[in-house]
Amino acid sequence: MPAPILALLGPTASGKSTLAVRLAVHLGDQGTPAEIVNADSMLVYRGMDIGTAKPTLAERCGIPHHLIDILDIHETATVADFQRLARDAIASCRERGVVPILVGGSALYLRAILDEFAFPGTDPAVRAALEAELVQLGPLAMYERLSRLAPEAAVEMQPMNGRRVVRALEVVALTGSYKATLPEHRYALPGVAAIGLEIDRAVMDARIDARVDDMWAKGLVAEVAALAEQGLRDGVTASRALGYRQVLAYLDGLCTQEQARADTSAGTRRFARRQLGWWRRDPRIGWVDALDLPTPAELIAEIDARW
Repeated sequence: MPAPILALLGPTASGKSTLAVRLAVHLGDQGTPAEIVNADSMLVYRGMDIGTAKPTLAERCGIPHHLIDILDIHETATVADFQRLARDAIASCRERGVVPILVGGSALYLRAILDEFAFPGTDPAVRAALEAELVQLGPLAMYERLSRLAPEAAVEMQPMNGRRVVRALEVVALTGSYKATLPEHRYALPGVAAIGLEIDRAVMDARIDARVDDMWAKGLVAEVAALAEQGLRDGVTASRALGYRQVLAYLDGLCTQEQARADTSAGTRRFARRQLGWWRRDPRIGWVDALDLPTPAELIAEIDARW
């Protein structure tokens, strides 16, 4: 039997990363090595530390972490690429008798890694033509086109997210349609135990606000300014990360610093709510109280009992 896959999920600031390390340390003390596989799309970028709440080396407690600091900020990380890299890391752990603990991120990335999840193909010529139109016409015009061609896809997207709109238009051009919904809840990998951290919404919002304040205190603005000099604005994916996008707007004179901080908090709260909405539809997840967490030993016993 391969080692089980422990998947820890939950909203921002719920304590996933800390719990993952505690579980890995506990399993190692019991003679079962464990390693952590990151499922947060922004932790892959070198230099994006404060705004992503990337765990420090000290916080990792010597536990190997996969898919952290593997890309430069100008490189693009697609969901399909992340799926391949994460599955390779999980397979490597299992081949070595190591328990992989998958931690993060968005519902889309976790589902892509764990579930039967295929991606439509791509065509460089079609993509290049659409991207040229995006530059010429702007994201709103492209979004209006998507609304006409695939309204069910458009309602799931932000009108100003030109990258996602272009990808959706490419899929429509290649396949004639676009499915905006995620596939059925069916694991592609055996032995998955998914644990969700449940937290009161008001507490979650307060934790998010406190985390954003802490990021500012630790020097997020200086971090973004330094990354901007290294080409952050040219990074299709990295430049859109929560916090980084808002600070770039401040540095470009489009808003005040206080507005950038408020926008970061508000955007993070909206993101957390959307992710909880997706996860709540998944009956396979076992939920635990983030404010009254069991000990690692108790959680492992609960996982054994459930799965």
